[in-house]
Amino acid sequence: MKIAIAKEIEVGERRVALNPDTVARLVKQGLEICVESGAGEGSFFSNETYETAGAKIISDVSALWGEADILLKVGLPKEHEIHQLREGSVLISFLNPLGQPEVIEQLANRKVTAFSMELIPRTSRAQSMDALSSQAGVAGYKAVLIAAAASPKFFPMLTTAAGTIKPAKVFVMGAGVAGLQAIATARRLGAVVEAFDIRPAVKEEVQSLGAKFVEVTLEEETVAAGGYAKEISEASKQRTQEVVTEHVKNADVVITTAQVPGKKAPLLVTEEMVQQMHPGSVIVDLAAEQGGNCACTEPGKDVVRNGVTIIGPINLPSSMPVHASQMYAKNISTLLQYLVKDGELQLNFDDDIINSTCVTHAGEILNPRVKEALVQVRTAV
Repeated sequence: MKIAIAKEIEVGERRVALNPDTVARLVKQGLEICVESGAGEGSFFSNETYETAGAKIISDVSALWGEADILLKVGLPKEHEIHQLREGSVLISFLNPLGQPEVIEQLANRKVTAFSMELIPRTSRAQSMDALSSQAGVAGYKAVLIAAAASPKFFPMLTTAAGTIKPAKVFVMGAGVAGLQAIATARRLGAVVEAFDIRPAVKEEVQSLGAKFVEVTLEEETVAAGGYAKEISEASKQRTQEVVTEHVKNADVVITTAQVPGKKAPLLVTEEMVQQMHPGSVIVDLAAEQGGNCACTEPGKDVVRNGVTIIGPINLPSSMPVHASQMYAKNISTLLQYLVKDGELQLNFDDDIINSTCVTHAGEILNPRVKEALVQVRTAV
């Protein structure tokens, strides 16, 4: 069975699907690994390191895509790349199936068996495959570093000859994987941290990291399948904003991480809330690509409103490509080994991991949520 690693062509994408260490382990297990020439350059992995690991370097892109039994990627394939995949081949990548279901339809039409890494179930059995969580952790860490660099204040308390400097106040909105990593990183840097999430069950995790949990009592279910935050009613959103406004106002740094799969990011920080913040404050909006949690966010840009800097980073994991690739390689190689037994692809759709993650097979879209998203796209047009 031939496993191919594609070079990412999306502007700014520096990660790679497998790093040389992971390739070496897979080769020892009898898999044939082909790597597109230069695929690892953005992550500082040379062709030579892949060859040393036992991979074959392929310069002919069409041959790599067309001859692969299983093709591994990080990002969403372009239309011309999809047409290079042969019918019956397998694609494993981040596919944004709920956000861009039309791409999933193209894969189905090509009769490609596609696995979307976003849809790995959040269960203990699938934890080592959970790429969404591993990359969110990278984003949460880097968000705090960006905020610290942009802030005109120290993060830790300092006792100096010039007097004592108070620690920065950091408010993290959303206590998923990215939020928890942001909390932990801000605490390591010495900041005083508060955190908010609509899911009361995360309170203990927040407190275990040394942060204060800001509670809002809502009279509706706030947790969706898989443990993700659920989109809430307008009344609950209003109640939430009333509670968090004071915490945003007093923060030196606000980091927002709230996202709902396949939907526009919930608005957490209004323009009025930004106006109440102290000049010099910083907001880092990790939901920028989904419309932003802050009303002033512009994806990929740093903007200033009333002296407050709002940063809307895009694809933060790619800014730390060595370790982001290392973690993703672990996730994707674990899934690969789960799917391939004795050199053959084994698809048991009664298995929750395979059933959840496989979005297309034999010319059909399998995931009902993706089908629904596709209908909504067509209706909107």
